[in-house]
Formats: sequence, C-alpha cells, structure tokens
Amino acid sequence: MKANPISPTIPLNKDGVHHGFLKLPYSRDDSAWGSIMIPLTVIQNGTGKTALLTGANHGDEYEGPIALHELASTLKAEDVAGRLIIVPAFNYPAFRAGSRTSSIDKGNLNRSFPGRPDGTVTEKIADYFQRTLLPLADVAVDFHSGGKTLNFVPFAAAHILDDKATEEACFAAMKAFNAPYSVQLMEIDSEGMYDTAVEEMGKVLVTTELGGGGSSTASSNAIAKKGLRNVLTHFGILKGEMQIEPTVNLSMPDKDCFIFSEGDGLYEVMVELGDPITKGDLVARVWPMDSTGSPPVEYHACRNGLLICRHFPGLIQSGDCVAVIGVAEA
Repeated sequence: MKANPISPTIPLNKDGVHHGFLKLPYSRDDSAWGSIMIPLTVIQNGTGKTALLTGANHGDEYEGPIALHELASTLKAEDVAGRLIIVPAFNYPAFRAGSRTSSIDKGNLNRSFPGRPDGTVTEKIADYFQRTLLPLADVAVDFHSGGKTLNFVPFAAAHILDDKATEEACFAAMKAFNAPYSVQLMEIDSEGMYDTAVEEMGKVLVTTELGGGGSSTASSNAIAKKGLRNVLTHFGILKGEMQIEPTVNLSMPDKDCFIFSEGDGLYEVMVELGDPITKGDLVARVWPMDSTGSPPVEYHACRNGLLICRHFPGLIQSGDCVAVIGVAEA
C-alpha cells in the first residue's frame, strides 16, 4: 500500500518530553508547498503501556483539547511509566474552524476510517492513525461532547463487543474514568468510526460525551481532566490514586432510546437533562416558525429512563435528533 505523506517532526519512541507536529503536506492557493501542522506531544519514560490520547475528533468539542493541552504542558518524563501520544486536535482543520467537519474537505473524521493514504486531507489523517499510531497503542482515549448541535449529561462510554475480553477491558477503563454517568453506548451511525478501528484491533477504548452547545464549562473540563488521569493511573502509566466518586450506570439497548424530528421548527425542550422519564412523557415540542395559531408537534418518550441528550440550538430541522433516553442499570 502507498505510504502516508504525514510525518512526525519529533520521535515517537524516544525517552523524554517532545513537542512537535504531525506534518501533512497540503498544497493550496495561499501556500503552494504548504503543510497542515497538527500539534503533537510524545512523553516517554522506559517501558510500559502506550496511551493514544485525542481530542477534537469533531472540531467544535472542547473538553478534550483543554484537558490534553494541560496534560502535555505539565507532565514531566519522570511522571510517566510507558508512553503518551497526545494529539489535542485530532481533526485540526475542523478545530481551527470551530466546526464539526473539516473546513478543507468537509470530512467527518469519525466517519472516515480506515482512511486512505492518497485520499482527502481527512482520509489521510485517518489512515495515519489507522496504520501508524493505533498499532503502537494499548489504550485510546478519544474525547467527545455534543458540539454545537447537542448537549449531553457528562458521561464516559464503552461499547458492547463480540470480543468479550476487549469488552471487559473497555468497561473497566470506562469505570476508571469515573464520569458522573457511565454508558454502555449504542451507535446509530457507526460506519467508519475511529471507535470501531480501535476496537477491531483489540485495543482498549474509552470515549466520552461531556456536554455540548459548542463550548465547555468549568464542570465539564474538570470531569475531563480527572477522568483522563484516572484512566492513565488505571493502566499504570501515571502514579497515584484514582479519584472515584459515585456514577450512574446507563445503557442504550435499542433504537427506542432515540427521538428524531420529523419537521423543521422552533425547539422547546420539556424535560431537563438528567431528569427521569416515563414512557409516553412529553419530551419536546416543535413549533411552526412561519405562522401563528398552529399547535406544536409533540415528541414523547418511547421508554422509561433518563434524558441524557437533547438537541441544543433553538431551531431544529427535519431528521435532527430531538433527544436520547438512557436506561438505568441495576
């Protein structure tokens, strides 16, 4: 297979703290021989496990980049046993634009795996992680939140897998992250996901949804920072004690957890995030935007549970996710 054009400007396997870039050549109107410079830190100290840490897989999600920038700027080599590969802005073009997808090719990095070495910018990034960085890793932590269009209760998540040994390791890492909520997550659009690429290699994956609305909060940033250190401590890469607090265990067992809008309109949420819901409860209303005197379309819960996700902006479009219901685990 053709070689990927991305190259690191720092060593990936040398002891010490190294700050640099993943350099992706990209010829464009304003820079004929230009490159996209994706920030990268590698911290290594002797032998041990390798953690691949990523934020801004979607560029409008900020808890991950904040937690990872702080980690990269504060850790010393002697703090680590093993190796950390830190990429705070996984989809760097999207991150710079503050958008979910790449500003260059509109690529959704989390739907672009395994990628192509001769494809678009987004496909090249995916291919480099698929073939170069992921094989080095024992565990991957990939931070997400709701971006500009969703808002979540803060949770860490792992997937139910056919490989039960990997599943058990992922669940243990999710519990170690110790977000206020822990979710056995069902994806409704899993084709090309980074998560799938990690899991199919038999690697441990922890992912999150830590808020949303196109920003972060003091609370969501603190959850990201604590959870990241907990996971690294769980794998013996950092020393110290994990900070463990109560968590609510949830699952998403089927498609009844999701509610979608069937028209455009003005979105009115009727239930607060984290509130309990009974099947049949009114979750949201969508009002017509272009006339008065007409009733709203009402959206009701299809099952009992908790509201763990809601549409965020005040206007909603047909096909948008209205809300997601999580089911409490015993």
